[in-house]
Amino acid sequence: MTDFETITVPARLSGYPGVAFGGYVAGVLAVRAAAKTVRVDFRRPVPTDAPVRLAPTADGGAQLVDGELLLAAASPAEPAVEAPEPPSWAQASAAAEAYRAAPPDGMVDCFGCGLHRTPDTGLRLHCGRVSGGPLVAAAWTPGPALGGADGLLPPELVWGALDCPGNAAGRLLDDRRAGAVTAALTARLLRPVPVGAGLVSYAWMLGSDGRKYRVGTALATAEGDLCAIGEALWVEPRPRSTP
Repeated sequence: MTDFETITVPARLSGYPGVAFGGYVAGVLAVRAAAKTVRVDFRRPVPTDAPVRLAPTADGGAQLVDGELLLAAASPAEPAVEAPEPPSWAQASAAAEAYRAAPPDGMVDCFGCGLHRTPDTGLRLHCGRVSGGPLVAAAWTPGPALGGADGLLPPELVWGALDCPGNAAGRLLDDRRAGAVTAALTARLLRPVPVGAGLVSYAWMLGSDGRKYRVGTALATAEGDLCAIGEALWVEPRPRSTP
């Protein structure tokens, strides 16, 4: 990479309206970082359909800036948490169906977990609570349109598969309100991920403190082989003041 490059996140890759999907943004930065495990810290929302500057940093990471404003930064990190055994395809499918049957309030047309996305226009990470365990999970299959010429899910979207499950963990396992945002995501990718094959994204709670909560999150094949693992810090919106 030269001193900097300009990128624009298209509107189809949004999380909240007008805001780039955090998992994708993290992946864009992570693939340019000189480390196997990378931490991405979000400072401000990254807009869609607007050019922002991507530049390397002295520590082997990368950052996104808009003028003088730092939007997000990636840096080398320690390995992410260890993942529990993934739920089975049947368990994750049942959890996803339960989520779709009774989704929590505050849903938006997110590239990662939007209910109206198709396998070619979104990840469909509809993570519901797994019966009999402290996990949320979704069984999903990325469509061919999400893959590269090699038939693999790009690393940016593998990172994306580790994002929305953290929101679901907060909502369903810790009674968190709608509107939480990813403040930091640390991840390590372990193996190539093909499109057109079944995958299981899942997450679990690590800790909770005020408006902040920490989750572990992972991606596995339908057969249970781990593809990626991460740890995320989420922050709830401040409560609205009553008049």
